[in-house]
Amino acid sequence: MKDLRIRAAGPEDLDTVLAFWKTAAEGTSISDDRDGVERLVARDPEALILAEQGGELVGTVIAGFDGWRCHLYRLAVHPGRRRRGIGSTLLAAAEERFVRLGGRRGDAMVLQRNETAHHAWRAAGYTPEEHWRRWVKPLAN
Repeated sequence: MKDLRIRAAGPEDLDTVLAFWKTAAEGTSISDDRDGVERLVARDPEALILAEQGGELVGTVIAGFDGWRCHLYRLAVHPGRRRRGIGSTLLAAAEERFVRLGGRRGDAMVLQRNETAHHAWRAAGYTPEEHWRRWVKPLAN
């Protein structure tokens, strides 16, 4: 992609990322606040990967690795920039990171209702595992 820059987010990017997710990401998470994203970047400075074009944030993905599993969250591309390879480029960067860290398989959190995302993930080689169900318990208000 012409002039697409992929890099890890720094503390100075967090407000921009949070605003970007309100436009580009589907759904919300309990961690979608300044404290949550600050903790992520402080704990794993390479986990939040950004795509920039012309100095503008156009995409994100969180590539978290806990030493056991590789988790993908918040793959989001600006609605006006979709279907141009930005998401694929972000996923490739995330997968390269996982391989470098010794990861063996990536998994993604994808909303059931987000059919557009289902197509994108399938095109990237990911498949749903219907025999799994996510179980959650909020630990904070």
